Amino acid sequence: MPITEIEGRQLTLSHLERVLYPQTGTTKGELVHYYATVAPVLLPHLAGRPLSFLRAPGGVGEKTFFAKRPPSGTPDWVTTSVTERSGGEEMEQVQINDLATLVWAANLSCVELHVPQWRAATPRTADRLVLDLDPGEDRTIVDCCAVALLLRARMRADGIDAWAKTSGSKGLHLYAPLEGASPDQAEAYAKALAKELETDHPDQVVSRMTRSLRTGKVFIDWSQNSAKKTTAAPYTVRARATPTVSTPVSWDEIEQCDDPARLSFTIADVPGRVAEHGDLLAPLLERERAGKLPS
Repeated sequence: MPITEIEGRQLTLSHLERVLYPQTGTTKGELVHYYATVAPVLLPHLAGRPLSFLRAPGGVGEKTFFAKRPPSGTPDWVTTSVTERSGGEEMEQVQINDLATLVWAANLSCVELHVPQWRAATPRTADRLVLDLDPGEDRTIVDCCAVALLLRARMRADGIDAWAKTSGSKGLHLYAPLEGASPDQAEAYAKALAKELETDHPDQVVSRMTRSLRTGKVFIDWSQNSAKKTTAAPYTVRARATPTVSTPVSWDEIEQCDDPARLSFTIADVPGRVAEHGDLLAPLLERERAGKLPS
């Protein structure tokens, strides 16, 4: 098995030829290479946050599972932190703060990377807001784009700027950097926004969790702001039939989207986008852009 040194850390990479995506023939080696390539833009969105992984050791067509605790054999140089779960139980979780840890995780077939909207050092502070736009039956990401534009305008009225990425599946995620908010406050604001848009645009939007209500509409999932929830990280690969990526997109792309294919990106597409545009979600990391929730 090949051994490589990254940032002074020795890593043994295994089974790089294993096919993780049978439909495209994408191998674990290609997954590792993708994550290493986009690390400069990915790592700032992961740093300091406890990770949840979706692992696919046998490929996406086989059994996949979420893992929150550090797996057996985790190197001692991997940063971990202890988070408190409901009921007061404490749980150790991995942080991905550097390239070596990112490659280590990818080598474990951690296909998807999920993070909360708070950092391990400040678990009672939400430093960003997220709205997950999920198209119901007979709707696509094109419809999500229309709702995203409505949300953007509404949030601006409260002095909050938003940026977007694809979910890597069917929908769209809107993010906004926050200042001085708790997860409960962020969730309450997100829920209020979703309910307001449902009232104003009942033919387009639904804010309620009931799946039967989503047909022909876009569901605005406000619940991922809960301290207990996580969201697919920017630039994470998804465990779908093909290696799609949760990809930052511009508002121009959202405004011009008239075909779902225009906002579908894979690990083959994203490095080129990053080389051309840089990190389109970089403003999310600039604290001077953080907005305050209305009181």
